[in-house]
Amino acid sequence: MSNMKNLTRYICHRIPERSFFIKGHQFPVCARCSGFYAGLIIYLIYNQIYPMSYNLSTFIISLILMIPVAVDGLSQYFGPRESTNLLRFITGFIGGIGLIMFLKISINGILTLIL
Repeated sequence: MSNMKNLTRYICHRIPERSFFIKGHQFPVCARCSGFYAGLIIYLIYNQIYPMSYNLSTFIISLILMIPVAVDGLSQYFGPRESTNLLRFITGFIGGIGLIMFLKISINGILTLIL
């Protein structure tokens, strides 16, 4: 288990107050990162069942979906406001969907230019 902790410290801060716990065991990533990964995975599964076309509208939607996580994270970091783990998870989930859409659009665009 210590190997997992060493690995995950490079991808997440793992602050206990900002993480979920099950039966006294801390998740390997914080609540926001848990939301990001859940959003990524669920979107990828959804997209296999209901494929989307990626165009300018989808690109704009992906950017809009990343706004809530940016607002939540930055307002917490720079302001006196403290977010909750539930809000971190929800905004991370929405941001994860936006991020994977953005990445798929970017990769498709790069491959189109190369090929």
